[in-house]
Amino acid sequence: MAAVCQVTGAGPGFGNTISHSHRRNKRRFDVNIQKKTYFVPSLRRSVTLNVSAKGIKVIDVRGIESVVGEILARGEKI
Repeated sequence: MAAVCQVTGAGPGFGNTISHSHRRNKRRFDVNIQKKTYFVPSLRRSVTLNVSAKGIKVIDVRGIESVVGEILARGEKI
C-alpha cells in the first residue's frame, strides 16, 4: 500500500535523525494513512479510501460527495 493520501495527496517526507553527538542518519517521516470505507449516496455504493488523518478531517468538513467528485475528476479510480 502506498503511503499517499487520496484526498490531500500528502506523501512521506524525508530528513535526518540527529543524535546527541550531532551525527546524521537518513530517515523517512511517514504520513498517518488509514484505510476508511465511506458510503457515497450518488454512486449508491461504498468506497474504500486510503486517507491521512488530515484527509479524514477534510471529508468531515466538505462532505464525502464533493471529495469523491474531485478524486474522480482527477481520473483516479475508486
